[in-house]
Amino acid sequence: MSEVEVVIVGSLNMDLVVRAPRLPVPGETLLGRTFSTVPGGKGANQAVAAARLGARTAMIGCIGDDAFGRQLRDGLMADQVAAASTRPGAVERLTEIPGIGQTGAQIILAEIGLDMSHFPSAAHLISWAGLCPRNDESAGKRRSTRMRNGAPWLKTVLIQCAWAAARTKGCYFQSLYHRLRSRRGAKKAIGAVAASLLTTIYHMLKNGTLYEDLGPNYFDQKAKERQAMRLINRLHTLGYQVHIEQKTA
Repeated sequence: MSEVEVVIVGSLNMDLVVRAPRLPVPGETLLGRTFSTVPGGKGANQAVAAARLGARTAMIGCIGDDAFGRQLRDGLMADQVAAASTRPGAVERLTEIPGIGQTGAQIILAEIGLDMSHFPSAAHLISWAGLCPRNDESAGKRRSTRMRNGAPWLKTVLIQCAWAAARTKGCYFQSLYHRLRSRRGAKKAIGAVAASLLTTIYHMLKNGTLYEDLGPNYFDQKAKERQAMRLINRLHTLGYQVHIEQKTA
């Protein structure tokens, strides 16, 4: 559609229609015979009507990330209403993160909301969720490093997502898990992955950005020289004499 003649700003709704044999009397319950869904909304109806009359029409509105939202968008496009330029919703963006599915994204957003201004930093959100060690110190000695109490539903879902992310090949979270598991154990490593997932979600919601994976080689690139010295020392321990030089491009 080259030039738009009519722009409609309004609502888009999906009507859920149940047909019954008659209208119920007060206090009566009737069983419906058929069920159907009908695209509607005052704005969407006006946009479709204008397009069918021959006007080049565009629709501006808000739809969800569910099947009804996709059906509404496809219906508008079928009637030649410009509605293809849609911005992914929060649920759709979060499902791009390894380990997070649609149900997990919906639960996470239901717990923390979309407005990240309530949390001054990602660390505050992690602390509220209970994904950091508790403050259990006496006489200068740390008595426990167990996770503190937090949002039970959010923590449970994030731990489940962290296990899924740790099993996703070729992503940053798998690299983080294996890096920490050798030193801290599987449970503490998976807790760190869950905290990293929540940190990622915080910045995506706060800045309105899409997910970009750091890659499985992030830590190797970050500490390249340290990794090289560790491998050289390992070879020395095995009885090899090593000479290295910088590779030319």
